[in-house]
Amino acid sequence: MRRTFVRALALVATAAVIPLVVPAPATADVVIGGHPVDIAEAPWMVALSSRDRFGGTRAGQFCGGVVIGRDTVLTAAHCLGEEVLGAPPRQVRDLRVVAGRGDLRADGGKEIAVRDIWINPRHDSYTNAGDFAVLTLSEPLAADSVIRMAGAGDAVYNPGTGAVVYGWGDTTGGGDYAGSLRASHVRVLSDAVCEEAYPSSADGTYLAGSMLCAGEAAGGRDACQGDSGGPLVAQGRLIGLVSWGSGCGRVGSPGVYTRASEVVTALGGGH
Repeated sequence: MRRTFVRALALVATAAVIPLVVPAPATADVVIGGHPVDIAEAPWMVALSSRDRFGGTRAGQFCGGVVIGRDTVLTAAHCLGEEVLGAPPRQVRDLRVVAGRGDLRADGGKEIAVRDIWINPRHDSYTNAGDFAVLTLSEPLAADSVIRMAGAGDAVYNPGTGAVVYGWGDTTGGGDYAGSLRASHVRVLSDAVCEEAYPSSADGTYLAGSMLCAGEAAGGRDACQGDSGGPLVAQGRLIGLVSWGSGCGRVGSPGVYTRASEVVTALGGGH
């Protein structure tokens, strides 16, 4: 199953690779093989929300995001597609970022309106390359909410590096969406392993240099539907954004992430 971590697609897909986003009304997905995390441990983790599109049970969460500037949130480009939102993103009037709230069923934190949206014009929905977008918030967050992105050549991209993926997505691969933030420990895998898992196909193509994949040889730990756009963090730095994969936690099908160094390069001259 192709997963592009979006909730709506998770409900209808059975044998295709889908983005890790959350579908229209209701459930969200969460990291597989994970554990609960206090939002204070991950202050840069935010939820993308639209109650109008996804209902209010879990504050309208449908994707994840990560704070890379006081008024700047990075997420997956496919999270803002019409297939997910049902309309162009600028027509979603209640698009918000939920910050400082680990339990989406509770109060606390802030819900901040999105002032501007920039979607990578080079995003390729066929290969899944360039899967990132930038949201500008209507008000700034605290400075300690910002995470640093790892640039090209950083040792945290080396195979074997321990990393953590965060999200409110499907916890089982069966549509059991989490209400509270969860995290799962994975390891960065080599490009050779990732290329073997995802050769060129209609599901997507693993492209070394702009993507990375992470998981465990035995499977069982992974991102899943609803986690799209959320962060993969290693040694306190952002190394990836949840993007796509085949199934959730399957042996031989690790999660694929947009490599943060590609984002650093692309946004180096502004957006």
